[in-house]
Amino acid sequence: MGQVLWRLPPRQQQQLREDLADHLADRQREEQRGAGRGDLAGEEGLQRRLPQHYHGPGTDNYQLLRARRAGKAQCGFIDLEMLPPELSITILSYLNATDLCLAGCVWQGLGHDEYLWQGLCKSTWGHCSIYNQRLPTGFSYRRLYLQLDEGSLTFNANPQEGISYFMSKGILLDRPTELAKFIFYTRRLNWKMLRIYLDERRDVLDELVTLHNFRNQFLPNALRDFFRHIHAPEERGEYLETLITKFSQRFCICNPALVRELGLSPDAVYVLCYSLILLSIDLTSPHVKNKMSKREFIRNTRRAAHNVSDDFVGHLYDNIYLIGHVAA
Repeated sequence: MGQVLWRLPPRQQQQLREDLADHLADRQREEQRGAGRGDLAGEEGLQRRLPQHYHGPGTDNYQLLRARRAGKAQCGFIDLEMLPPELSITILSYLNATDLCLAGCVWQGLGHDEYLWQGLCKSTWGHCSIYNQRLPTGFSYRRLYLQLDEGSLTFNANPQEGISYFMSKGILLDRPTELAKFIFYTRRLNWKMLRIYLDERRDVLDELVTLHNFRNQFLPNALRDFFRHIHAPEERGEYLETLITKFSQRFCICNPALVRELGLSPDAVYVLCYSLILLSIDLTSPHVKNKMSKREFIRNTRRAAHNVSDDFVGHLYDNIYLIGHVAA
């Protein structure tokens, strides 16, 4: 039964055999140096030191695993406390709350290191209202991490309940600015649930838009950056129109010199954004056989945005053609 349980693929079996052979060869060389004799250098000496169940290629994998485990036990593993703090934080950032608690049982020092938990909190949830408040006596960043993880899971199931959970724990204040910063600097929120929440809380959406800085960005790249934080809906509708309107206004505010130079306005940027979205769909969709040409895109766009030059519209086409969809 043990041999069946320890049955491994041929590649792993070969690796185990090689490790065992290296281990035995090292032991043999050490004994030769200690005893000062050369009679163990032959094949007969090597065979006398093989495990009892070793019979060449058909050896029991259980014995190989035991030998390999014994070799690792002698070498040992590096404790995370011996690594630089930045590297330890990077390693632990791949663990969820449950795994971190289990790791805390193994690495007691790290499990109770408040600086470590503080770094994990702020690297995952970049902004919380509680960060800027006076912390009460007995405050624990480890407990805060577990609460943030629980609240994020709740948000991804029900956005309103998730935000209510954060507020009940004192993590967030009920202010649109605070909520927008929390959303902008957090990596754990499901984008579909976030879209539902922002569609209901337009005041938070307004504050979230103002956090974007599109200064000196090319229009398609700025639109990609915008939709990376605020995901576009899958279908055209009132919510998409609202997003593009707010983006157009913000883009013009961030680039006043470009607006004067090219004669742009929020309405012109609005038209260009819609043209870019339609062009992205046309060039990337496998269902569209006859792709829009650069000349066609310039002609269609200039009909709606008269003040924009042909060269600028042509650069827009090149960007979509080379880089891809603006709202993927």
